Amino acid sequence: MFEVTVSDHLMVAHSLRGDVFGPAQGLHGATYVVEAAFARDGLDDDGIVLDIGRAAEALHAVLADLNYRNLDELDSLAGLNTTTEVLAREIADRIAKRIADGSLGVATGDLARIRVTLRENPNAWASYERSL
Repeated sequence: MFEVTVSDHLMVAHSLRGDVFGPAQGLHGATYVVEAAFARDGLDDDGIVLDIGRAAEALHAVLADLNYRNLDELDSLAGLNTTTEVLAREIADRIAKRIADGSLGVATGDLARIRVTLRENPNAWASYERSL
């Protein structure tokens, strides 16, 4: 299995429901390094998983819709506890839509999976992986 990863960053505001989150129950900011990994069994005719520039552009475009936003106010996340894990899934699903519409220049069936990792700091991160 081959894999290509691109990264970017994201700054959001949100609040979390539940006593387990302590002071994070109140509105607060979060900054993430976001990695999107694209995997496929074999390389294409050009010897690549996908165009790394297009992958980086797609990740940046997905994050632009979320950057500097209060996640509590977004319709797509309404009713969800916007944990790092939930946000990783949301980003992965948005990237998958861009793959499906051809924005990355590779067919959905050519890629096996994508994994999105959000790093809150050097010691803590969460990922979501989905098949395509």
